Amino acid sequence: MLVEKMADINLKEVTLIIGVVAACYWNSLFCGFVFDDVSAILDNKDVHPSTPLKTLFQNDFWGTPMSEERSHKSYRPLTVLTFRLNYWFSELKPMSYHLLNMIFHAVVSVIFLKVCKLFLDNRSSVIASLLFAVHPIHTEAVTGVVGRAELLSSIFFLAAFLSFTKSKGPDNSIVWTPIALTVFLVAVATLCKEQGITVVGICCVYEVFIAQGYTLPLLCTTAGQFLRGKGSIPFSMLQTLIKLIALMFSTLLLVVIRVQVIQSQLPVFTRFDNPAAVSPTPTRQLTFNYLLPVNAWLLLNPSELCCDWTMGTIPLIESFLDIRNLATFIFFCFLGALGVFGVRYPGNSSKTVLMALCLMALPFIPASNLFFPVGFVVAERVLYVPSMGFCILVAHGWQKISNKSVLKKLSWVCLSMVILTHALKTLHRNWDWESEYTLFMSALKVNKNNAKLWNNVGHALENEKNFERALKYFLQATHVQPDDIGAHMNVGRTYKNLNRTKAAEESYMTAKSLMPQIIPGKKYAARIAPNHLNVYINLANLIRANESRLEEADQLYRQAISMRPDFKQAYISRGELLLKMNKPVKAKEAYLKALELDKNNADLWYNLAIVHIELKEPNEALKNFNHALELNPKHKLALFNSAILMQESGEVKLRPEARKRLLSYVNEEPLDANGYFNLGMLAMDDKKDTEAEMWMKKAIKLQADFRSALFNLALLYSQTAKELMALPILEELLRYHPDHIKGLILKGDILMNQKKDILGAKKCFEKILEMDPSNVQGKHNLCVVYFEEKDLLKAERCLVETLALAPHEEYIQRHLSIVRDKISSSSFVEQPVFPAGKTSGIEGDKIPTENEKEIKSKPRPTQIIKTSDNKSQLKSNKQLGKNTDKETPPKTTKEIKEIEKKRVAALKRLEEIERILNGE
Repeated sequence: MLVEKMADINLKEVTLIIGVVAACYWNSLFCGFVFDDVSAILDNKDVHPSTPLKTLFQNDFWGTPMSEERSHKSYRPLTVLTFRLNYWFSELKPMSYHLLNMIFHAVVSVIFLKVCKLFLDNRSSVIASLLFAVHPIHTEAVTGVVGRAELLSSIFFLAAFLSFTKSKGPDNSIVWTPIALTVFLVAVATLCKEQGITVVGICCVYEVFIAQGYTLPLLCTTAGQFLRGKGSIPFSMLQTLIKLIALMFSTLLLVVIRVQVIQSQLPVFTRFDNPAAVSPTPTRQLTFNYLLPVNAWLLLNPSELCCDWTMGTIPLIESFLDIRNLATFIFFCFLGALGVFGVRYPGNSSKTVLMALCLMALPFIPASNLFFPVGFVVAERVLYVPSMGFCILVAHGWQKISNKSVLKKLSWVCLSMVILTHALKTLHRNWDWESEYTLFMSALKVNKNNAKLWNNVGHALENEKNFERALKYFLQATHVQPDDIGAHMNVGRTYKNLNRTKAAEESYMTAKSLMPQIIPGKKYAARIAPNHLNVYINLANLIRANESRLEEADQLYRQAISMRPDFKQAYISRGELLLKMNKPVKAKEAYLKALELDKNNADLWYNLAIVHIELKEPNEALKNFNHALELNPKHKLALFNSAILMQESGEVKLRPEARKRLLSYVNEEPLDANGYFNLGMLAMDDKKDTEAEMWMKKAIKLQADFRSALFNLALLYSQTAKELMALPILEELLRYHPDHIKGLILKGDILMNQKKDILGAKKCFEKILEMDPSNVQGKHNLCVVYFEEKDLLKAERCLVETLALAPHEEYIQRHLSIVRDKISSSSFVEQPVFPAGKTSGIEGDKIPTENEKEIKSKPRPTQIIKTSDNKSQLKSNKQLGKNTDKETPPKTTKEIKEIEKKRVAALKRLEEIERILNGE
């Protein structure tokens, strides 16, 4: 009989197991986030502490709401919680994530050793545990961070089983506490990964065949006698039945809750994810059955491992004559023989084999396509728990062989070689997970028929901005799988990045032609992968750069919406386009529709605020900005642009909040000069000259040619009687921007009034008129220069020309009269009309008024958060952020002037002072 009481594990065994795990996986600490890690961690908002904790229990493993069709329905909140703890400890530094995975694998290996001692002797148990610790098939589960779901689930899976083994009391009585603990641990294991619930099946098999020692013939005989009325069910069997009913009822309750969580919907996968799942009979059945020996072979010979087995990795079996069916037949014969041996015969050996088979088969059922299709063909990480049964089977077989003296030495040699080679393979395999490029290139060495692998190598190169090489891999993906819509989309996006727009459009059109086509007069339903609908978005985003094709782009957006009314991204992109088409009302409708689908999207509220600005509704815009910030207090664009809106409103009571938001913005974006510049503008509004100077200098330090910051700093100096400090700033401004008219005017003013450099001032004003002959202020101030040079006739002609440019300016008429009076006055020679030291007796003091704070280079709050071409076949979409898309149209001169007028109206600080001297 098997040992009914678990043997304790000693410190030496634990130290050995932990040491071996550390030796095999130490280099995994230097790997990054790759493949599914990007979607599950880098792009998953649920990992961030700023996200409410309750959302972990509302979303799937990838951060997608369970109610959405695109959700994978993988509900693993406890695993996501551990990612969140990692983030709290080290944010997005991958080393701590890999370290915790390694620790969890060591814990699983130690607990597995304890389980092995239920069925094997001490030596064989250690061997099984060592083989499990070093098996290369586990690298995906241990070195791939998302594999933590397997590790955590396995810990509670084994703990639940160990707890159940204690449920048998003296005289075959039931001990309910271990059963209750088992149910709890099963629930916890299931919240880590769905396969955790399969431990219940293993507990049932253990109870019947191990704890009670029944065999299948005995059960059949007892059942037959009971049905014929020749006997009753033994008490021990009734006790077992009660225990199993309680366990199964609890499990059924967990299943019902799990079904409710996924809202009775199965995840949606495409034929590229699992081709056999959408194949007809018998292709589907033959292929699914063949995948079982494929998985078994990976356990037996893990020499060629691949991170992705989807698409064409394993060709479909379409005929009974396919030679691969022989492998399926042999596998089932071998499995059946072991199963019959396990349930038919009593004895330790048969029961060990039976439990090994249960550990191999039952945890694999969720990934077997037996009850529902899964989103992969083969996945090495799902073999993590089944490999436990395999290791027990190998250790048990080795034990039988090593007991024979003839084969004892050979068995030890073979075992040592297996463990050593497996350990070296694991160590080497870890380096494949160093980066996405190394991972997918290693996969291509194993399989070149998977278009997804070619796509993913292309994505890795694309992330490194190596578009030329990425294009080669994307094109190869289209050759391997010509009907892969995502591959053609990737080609189109790369062509766009290479500025080959014509080729990009052709690729997008090819992808679009592969979409299900409408058949006139026929009503039918077609399932379309949400990611494939992005071809309409990407194509529309490409062609709308051409102003003559805006309507065509809008038609594409509407087509995507008609195919999928809940396609949120289509509404967002269409809203951007409608704004570009000067249709803000329709853009508002598009964003409101998108908000119906996702009310908690801060970016959508931000974009709606932009629409209200275009509709001249600043109060509504501010409300929407505030709503965006309620959802995401660190939303950079909302912080910045709402502050600008408050600043431009002219309301003094809003300035403190505007300042607070700008300070938050510069804390988030410390290298953006615009934030410091606008803080400086606010300080100037509040007459805080020292603070304004500090912020302007910070902006200039970050961006030396920041024209608005340079000019306003010079203006600040001139308004605070520091004109000579303004001169070098103006020189710097004009060095970068020699056509800056206001800078030239201010420089001429300072040269005239402070430096007494009439010639220098004259050059400034003449340069202004070279660039803009109709500039009234420059023309007028040049007239003042002529007057200071005592050339009254030239000053008179100059003022006449100026008056012609601005006939309604009363001050020019008045000044012309004064000059004419002086021409006719004999006292002119004795006493100048414009005393020295004044820029212009007529208009010199008006220059600061015209030189109001410059704002035209300051970003307006009209920056829509745009969409970009969506990568397919690899990761979920990137979260929306600050966009610098070149397609954003520049502001017109008219718009800029309108902004300046607003500023002039809002900042009523500088009064126009005319100091007209009459020469008395």
